[in-house]
Amino acid sequence: MKLIKQVFVLLVLLFTTQAFAATMNHDYKLVQPPQPTHSGNKIEVLEFFFYGCSHCYHLHPLLSEWEKKMPKDVMLEYVPTIFNPSWEPMANTYYALELMGKQKQLHDPLFTAWNVNNVDLGDLAKISVFVAKHGVDSKVFADNYLSFSVQTKVMRSKQMSQSYAIRGTPTLIVDGKYMITGLQPADTIKMLNELIDMVRKERRSGMQ
Repeated sequence: MKLIKQVFVLLVLLFTTQAFAATMNHDYKLVQPPQPTHSGNKIEVLEFFFYGCSHCYHLHPLLSEWEKKMPKDVMLEYVPTIFNPSWEPMANTYYALELMGKQKQLHDPLFTAWNVNNVDLGDLAKISVFVAKHGVDSKVFADNYLSFSVQTKVMRSKQMSQSYAIRGTPTLIVDGKYMITGLQPADTIKMLNELIDMVRKERRSGMQ
């Protein structure tokens, strides 16, 4: 009887250790419940970010390089995140520039302004001056910033952050069901590639 108990304890310890190791080896989390994607047949990658986030700033160069070589069956979408009212102007800025076709032109300068030059971009007037210095029509920008279309996009961003239970930036979501957060930049990109490969295998096997 004593031997049986000892074997049982050992099995429990072994199972617990394996389960713990499996958890520690997973550098991603499952999104519960999984969210619908909007990328058609492509594998959707979302980056929830904020221009003033230093961790986003350090990931940005690696993610930008990754985007240039992004597989054809993958789509990347940036989602400006709003954790408090002071973050909302940057979300408006992102979507206003997107509507103008200027988002890529100012993506790097906005990260640099926040994280290197400590530029005050806290309201529309200051942001308008900044974008004008980078070749963007400030009047057209302001009209877009205040437009219904941008407000709708900002509202969608807030809803997505809630649906995915985003707690920090940067956070990457792959295929609506896998979350990468809290890793070093190089590890984030490595995990991103691994999850994309995993999603491909799931799709080939019929798992959705």
